[in-house]
Amino acid sequence: MFDLTPEPYASFYRLNPVILDALIRWGQEAGYLGDFLTAVLENNLMEAVGRADDINREHLHTICMFVHNELPANCHGSPAKVLAWKKLHA
Repeated sequence: MFDLTPEPYASFYRLNPVILDALIRWGQEAGYLGDFLTAVLENNLMEAVGRADDINREHLHTICMFVHNELPANCHGSPAKVLAWKKLHA
């Protein structure tokens, strides 16, 4: 099981706590994601940039680093992987 708590990562990645918590929940149990984070996890850059608010657009690189470095590889990278992860945890 994927086990990640936000404390050690909050200061390193310096992400909005709401975004960090949503990503951690996704990695643990396929928790709810909004359209922006869904686009990020599906590796859809145009959609992610289009849906990001000013703060998330500014931190998109860091969000992507967190996803790539910390989340299980089979929970992100394409729409098919995101859907399979969601079904696995339904």
